[in-house]
Amino acid sequence: MSGLSIDKISMRFDLPNGGSVQALKDVSLDLKAGELLSVLGPSGCGKTTLLNIAAGFLAPTEGRMVLNGNTVEGPGPERGMVFQQGALFEWMSVRENVGFGPKMKGMAAKPKAEIVDHLLDVVGLGAFKEKAVYELSGGMQQRVALARCLANEPDVILMDEPLGALDALTREKMQGLVLKLWKETGKTIILITHSVEEALLLGERLLVMAPRPGRIHKEYRLPFAEMGVDKDLREVKKHPQFGEVREEILGMIWDMEEEIMGRNEGEGS
Repeated sequence: MSGLSIDKISMRFDLPNGGSVQALKDVSLDLKAGELLSVLGPSGCGKTTLLNIAAGFLAPTEGRMVLNGNTVEGPGPERGMVFQQGALFEWMSVRENVGFGPKMKGMAAKPKAEIVDHLLDVVGLGAFKEKAVYELSGGMQQRVALARCLANEPDVILMDEPLGALDALTREKMQGLVLKLWKETGKTIILITHSVEEALLLGERLLVMAPRPGRIHKEYRLPFAEMGVDKDLREVKKHPQFGEVREEILGMIWDMEEEIMGRNEGEGS
């Protein structure tokens, strides 16, 4: 089966004092190849835990993650990760960073150079190939991280708050780039974000998760990612449905946060 299947995933973290935290409980979802999923929810709802299970960094307590018919049992090249900070090799040039994966696979120099040059042109960094990473702005470093991920030709791209540290203008430009890469590459993308607007813009499908234990509260299927491929994102935000769904989700998350605060106050009394 082509795509990613999240099959009744639960995750419990045992604490040194003998207690435990139930981070996820019975989460199930089928994601077709080429779909773009955004995930948001209040702090502590298990968003990053779910992403780390998909990456193979964590093994779930119960359930399983299945990609293209194979159970995920650890990290693998078919899944690429883009972190909030680029996690780049600062002692390498931009070109060397992007070419690291193909080099580790033993790819010959000429095809590796062609792939690297192509991807750097795609993300708008063709003129910065020989620059050191530390010479680049935060937005440019995230472009390098995207290109490095794509160089490994993963089936699924996992993004953990990849634009959270950027200024507003750079963030908007990067949102447009993510949509462009999604449409041009046909990759499956799962993006974690705390921004409701970003989740709406970059989520062909959008999950709102509820906390403690983390579970799917509501799912939306939205037109805004497809619209944003060809339209200015500021124009997309003016769509009447965009504002309606944004306010609905903000209300959900606000209620969850209030519940969490009340619960914590009760526990502390």
